[in-house]
Parts: sequence; structure tokens; C-alpha cells
Amino acid sequence: MAKPALGRGLGALLGGSPIAKPPVSTVQIIAPVVAPSPVALLDGRDRVQRVPLDRVHPCPFQPRKDFPPESLRELADSIKEQGIVQPLIVRQQGNHFELIAGERRWRAAKLLSLPEVPVVVREADDRAVLELALIENLQRENLNPIEEAQGYSQLISQFQMTQESVATKVGKSRAVVANALRLLKLPATVQGYLRENRISTGHAKVVLGLSTEKAQSAAVEKILKEGLNVRQTEVLVSRLQAQETTSGSRIAPVPAASRDPHVATLENSLRERLGTKVQLRYAQGKGSLEIAFYSDAELERVLQILGVRVD
Repeated sequence: MAKPALGRGLGALLGGSPIAKPPVSTVQIIAPVVAPSPVALLDGRDRVQRVPLDRVHPCPFQPRKDFPPESLRELADSIKEQGIVQPLIVRQQGNHFELIAGERRWRAAKLLSLPEVPVVVREADDRAVLELALIENLQRENLNPIEEAQGYSQLISQFQMTQESVATKVGKSRAVVANALRLLKLPATVQGYLRENRISTGHAKVVLGLSTEKAQSAAVEKILKEGLNVRQTEVLVSRLQAQETTSGSRIAPVPAASRDPHVATLENSLRERLGTKVQLRYAQGKGSLEIAFYSDAELERVLQILGVRVD
């Protein structure tokens, strides 16, 4: 069951449920060339107006960047037959309108060269636009893992939000947000493979266990070349970790051949739970657990997860 925060923010913007199909009794299907007159929509309080397509512009805060051409063409074909059923949500910026929700419909309308599109105008500042665009895309599972991570990162860096507050806003757990943000530490080429779905998020999380971008990139190339699944990737990363030199370590690296795959699985589980880099070294009942943090705030977050109170 989704947290209430997830639907509440977008619902406030749209005036009703953002995902469920509206009841037939309250929705008018708008054909591409209907005369420009306001129409009651959604909960009866919102009114739809039709505006010239060229006055509607994309929003720079849109977290979604990839719009597959084939998918857009299918949507355009549907709009050609049925019209735009759900209006675009926009805010007014000077003499034009900026999209808050509905960029796929806007792009499909451009493919059809429609003269006008139906819109509902809302008031929203930059932070609200990013939050609501992110929520809408998360609810519809439109974002690839990198787009999702970049959306969280933008909320944190541009609007000084914490991971905890971002998680609350989008209805996710803090661990989900933390793990998503870790993907942005991958080399650009690896992020590209993840964006293109050539590797999975599971692959990426395991590869993050390697300490250098060079090692991460090499591991991913091997994954692609040999078609490794996530479990096979865990074994590969365990072997590569054993080969990495650890300066100042009191425990000698475990030979690749003798490292227990279950240790690698446990290490990966700890990494996901804590949302940061974790190294578990184990041999004959002895070992060490190394948890990385990169700021006082991150240390406090990790301690909170571990149930350690700092007085």
C-alpha cells in the first residue's frame, strides 16, 4: 500500500486521483479539433481551456528525459482516434504555459501538428513542480533508475532537502532514496547502460561495491560481454574485490577462490539496507565490516538505521 504522501501531493495539483481513470460521468473526451470552450473536468471545480500548442513549453524540472519514439507514435495514433482524454497540467509563465504534467501527450500532439491542446492551469513554484512531476512519473513507473536518482538529487541540491524529507514527499523509504542516489556515483558510461536497460539496477548496486570507476567499468563490460545475471555478478565482484589492494588493512584480502558467495550476498544486502558502500571481509570466523560515509549527516543517518543514539 503506497504511503499517503505519494498520492496527496499530485492529487492536490490535479484536483483528484492522478492515476486512476476518471469516472465516465465526470470526464469529457476531447477530440483534437473541438472548438475552444472551457469544459468542466475532474472534480467539477477545475475548468479546461484550450490553448495553442506552440504556447505550451516543456518544463526544465521534468525528471523524465527519455521518450521512446515508438511509444510516442503509438500515443499519437491513439490521440488521433480518441482525442486527448486527460488535459495537460500547466502553469503560466509570462505569455506562455509551462508543463507540469503531460509531456508525453504534448510531444504526441506535436507529432500530429495539433493546433490546440486542452490544459488545466495551476499555480506552483519550482520546487512544487519538480516534486509533482517526480511523483507523477514514479506513480506511473515512467522513469529509468538514473532519471529517478537525478530527480531526488535535484530536490536535495537545488532546494536544500534532506534524504528523509525527499522520501516523505515521494512516498518512498529513505533507504530507497539513498540507494537510488548511489547510482549517480557510477561512471557516466555505466549510467548510460543502466538508462538504456542494458544492465539492471541489481547489477549496478553490486558493481558499486568496487572502489574505483575503472574497476566498475571493467566489471560492467564483462557483464555485458558474458551476459552475467545478478548472482553471477556478485561472484565476479567478490573476485575483483579480493584482488584490490586495501592499504592499512589488518586482515589480508581473502583469495578469490575461497571467498564464500554467501558473504558477497550478505555484503550486498547490507549495502542496500544502509544505502552506502559496505565491505565485509570474512575468513575462518574472523573479519571486519567497513561502512563508508561521506558527511556528518550521512554518518548520523547510518547510525540512526543501526539504532545507535548519539547523545
